[in-house]
Amino acid sequence: MAIEKKDVEEVAQALQVKFDEFKKTNDSRLDAITQEKAALAGQVETLNGKLSELENLKSDLEAELISVKRPGGPQQQSKAATEHKTAFMQFMRKGDDDGLRDLERKALQIGTDEDGGYAVPEELDRNILNLLKDEVVMRQEATVITIGGSDYKKLVNVGGTASGWVGETDQRPATEASKLKLIEPFMGEIYGNPQATQKMLDDVFFNAENWINSELAIEFSEQEEVAFTTGNGTKKPKGFLAYTSSIEADKTRAFGTLQHILSGSAAAVTADSIIQLVYTLRKSNRNGAKFMMNNNSLFKIRILKDSEGNYLWRPGLELNQPSTLVGYGVAENEQMPDIAADAKAIAFGNFKRGYTIVDRIGTRVLRDPYTNKPYVGFYTTKRTGGMLTDSQAIKLLQIGAVA
Repeated sequence: MAIEKKDVEEVAQALQVKFDEFKKTNDSRLDAITQEKAALAGQVETLNGKLSELENLKSDLEAELISVKRPGGPQQQSKAATEHKTAFMQFMRKGDDDGLRDLERKALQIGTDEDGGYAVPEELDRNILNLLKDEVVMRQEATVITIGGSDYKKLVNVGGTASGWVGETDQRPATEASKLKLIEPFMGEIYGNPQATQKMLDDVFFNAENWINSELAIEFSEQEEVAFTTGNGTKKPKGFLAYTSSIEADKTRAFGTLQHILSGSAAAVTADSIIQLVYTLRKSNRNGAKFMMNNNSLFKIRILKDSEGNYLWRPGLELNQPSTLVGYGVAENEQMPDIAADAKAIAFGNFKRGYTIVDRIGTRVLRDPYTNKPYVGFYTTKRTGGMLTDSQAIKLLQIGAVA
């Protein structure tokens, strides 16, 4: 059944009804006498869960509506790309690599190593990355670039330009110039090894391309989300939470160190700390900024109110309007820590400015029909990395009482 705009509107109306019911029940819980709190707390949890379900359903319907309306069909491919794809599928099904060997002898592809594997066709490589973007929240929020060689370095202006006031005839001594720092991503090789029987590969109705797309997206996505969020940078990307942080403000904090503030409670988040987190970020970075937290944290954030009794979280009720927290979107990243003492459970910032994901072109596949008979393995590798590019663009909320 085709998705229509009215389907999204119906879900949005249901979301509004549940939000009103949630507010009423939660307000009653807060006002209730001690004996009644447990029962009302259970109702609040149930309604909180319904809000999550409806919010996710609305997002899914909007995404499907966009895909239905997307114009155009498949892109025209060059003769060389078509030949590569045909030869690659023959290699997957039968292990016949004659066509691939001939093609790759002719091709001068930057970043393609002679390691016994074969480069995935460009279209298939792009489809894998598109699927990963759908699955990996950090790929949706951060800047993603693709490089051809093995090295990538970025010059970052960390400021420092000085100036001063002078009179008409005063001398004008030299002033400090801006300082530049060279940063580079922490790279690693991610691999997957999906398996299929030879009978599956021989079956004319089996779409080998779609199968390897989906299998690799599943295998790569969880590993990438962990790496881009909390990875330690050893043989893998360094996640933004792995960088050091301090309570120092932007003007005095060292480049490459994030700023965190305390939540105001030893084991919880306060409404004041959420608002403070927003205004700790410079105005220029707040344009395009989002909160990032896991679903458990979002559950707890929904009950917070400001000093005037207004809920900080608001459901998005219009088409393509996301739910917001104090006016900013929320990206749900399940690799963010739960709310607990000393955890940096919530981030807020412009992640496109703050974090960069670097993909190296040339996904490689090695066909293995021997190791796990009767299955044929497709040992697949890809180089990817990540780095913090602007330590002023992302702020963290650490759970702890303010001294």
